[in-house]
Amino acid sequence: MGRVLFGYTVVNLGCKVNRVEADGFERLLAERGGVPVGEAAADLIVVNTCTVTGEAEKKTRKAVRHALSTNDGARVVVTGCASELSSETFAAMDDRVVVVPKAGADLYLSELEMSGTAPCETPESFPASPADGRTRIGIKVQDGCDNACTYCIVHVARGRATSRPTDEVVAEAVALAESGVREVVLTGINLGSYDDGGTDLTDLCRRLLTATADLHGAGEPPCRFRIGSIEPMDVTGEFVSLLAEAEGRICRHLHLPLQSGSSRVLREMARPYDAHEFRQLADFLRASVPSIALTTDIIVGFPGETDEDFEDTCALARHVGFSKIHVFPYSKREGTPAAARADQVPPEAKAARAARLRALSDELAAADRASRVGTVELALVETPETATAESYHEVPAPAGAKIGSLVPAKVG
Repeated sequence: MGRVLFGYTVVNLGCKVNRVEADGFERLLAERGGVPVGEAAADLIVVNTCTVTGEAEKKTRKAVRHALSTNDGARVVVTGCASELSSETFAAMDDRVVVVPKAGADLYLSELEMSGTAPCETPESFPASPADGRTRIGIKVQDGCDNACTYCIVHVARGRATSRPTDEVVAEAVALAESGVREVVLTGINLGSYDDGGTDLTDLCRRLLTATADLHGAGEPPCRFRIGSIEPMDVTGEFVSLLAEAEGRICRHLHLPLQSGSSRVLREMARPYDAHEFRQLADFLRASVPSIALTTDIIVGFPGETDEDFEDTCALARHVGFSKIHVFPYSKREGTPAAARADQVPPEAKAARAARLRALSDELAAADRASRVGTVELALVETPETATAESYHEVPAPAGAKIGSLVPAKVG
């Protein structure tokens, strides 16, 4: 039986974990004989939704409406976090909408009957590689969250924290490395909570380093791993020691969500650390791993945030010297404690603070890059012209470098 093709589009919204899950949907559909096409030409449109904020929920509904209006014949599958909380809303949009729980999306797509199609004869378990146009591949190792930050509803949408079996993660990483992938990103909703029967994130990283150490060609650097995001309270001394000893095979770049530099605001967010503890962690990381790059997320305009709170945030950001700040003006998410508060910050104040913080982010990024001028880092070649250094700065790709390869490159 030959491969029979149908057209599909996967629309992804939200976090890196969603991106990894969307990649998995695409692989499943390709195994079924599907080919990626634009929304207007698709037989099947999958919308992988996000619900982290009120604004994210609006974008999700807009994406589903756009799929329906752009294509009047396609089946539209809605899955992901927003589908867990607002399934009736999406189902009511059109008879063509099928709402599939996040946990059942893989099974639904693998068993999906498309008119006039048949499954692929030889599906591949791990097809992702530089050959399909992607260079950095993510592996989801953890899902769910046991925290309950007062602005967030993801712990409701995704449930309690769970971890993939270590052996399964290692097998996937080995397959990717053998296929030629040179950078693997470990992702999770609360990645630092990884725990497979006592095997924590540090133990997992050690196993990954060992299992992939000798899979590269002669003279080529081995596969490296990047931590997608890790909560400050989950960074252990053992993990920092491994980061320092791994010689860049675990990228000396961490994304540490700060959210606010005000201890009072952090307490009202129900974040399990204060500004002083975050400062101590950043200082410890810089002392232990001098070349480390630190990036972060910060929410501005959380209910009750004062000008003084915001100044505390700017001061801590300067002290840490983040190389990138992802700035998020607070967006009410119905169903969270923060959304019910009466002391919402006016939109114009949120906008002004966001603009100031983005300008500070640009200033700190330039300073971090300037501090690296003349240094050489292994960089992942993304296009013929650009590469991503270990520190996550974009650098020029060396002439003739192969896309997907790790090559020494000057920063600055």
